[in-house]
Amino acid sequence: IQAGRSVALVGENGAGKTTTLRMLLDIIKPDSGHIEWKLNGKQNLLPDAGQIGYLPEERGLYLDIPILKSLIYLATIRGMEKAHAKKSALEWLERLGLADRAKEKLQVLSKGNQQKIQFVASILHKPKFVILDEPFSGLDPINQEIFIDFIKEINNQGTTILLSAHQMKLIEKIANKLFLINNGKEVYN
Repeated sequence: IQAGRSVALVGENGAGKTTTLRMLLDIIKPDSGHIEWKLNGKQNLLPDAGQIGYLPEERGLYLDIPILKSLIYLATIRGMEKAHAKKSALEWLERLGLADRAKEKLQVLSKGNQQKIQFVASILHKPKFVILDEPFSGLDPINQEIFIDFIKEINNQGTTILLSAHQMKLIEKIANKLFLINNGKEVYN
């Protein structure tokens, strides 16, 4: 994937999309072959955590910690300074209409609002490469369109995007390129 591009990984359920994304992140190991990353002109087996953002298909945030505190923590472990993380988190919460809920625990939010927080957690530290696995999960049509704008915005700022989704009409609005996968194999690129 060329830097600054937005690529969609598409395929039916069970095609291998999430597995591929997890292999890219070294969450699971491939049975064969190897993965090479090249960010900032350096070749790596896996880039530094501060350079990658990941929105998993399943929720991966702390449900019983206040939202703002959780976002700050996740950004700081990816190298962001605490005061800057707090300022950016509050700005994102305001943009998402959730600023008044910053001190609430994630578990009290709807599935769609939890997805919004998960998205912020994946991009708050301003990574160079973001992997979004089913970013529209739990979002109503209005929020899907808002998310498209957010994804385009960070892509236009130079962040490379790799996303997996089932909604072709949404993908067409975001992706510069499609990568179709079936049974773990490339069908179209």
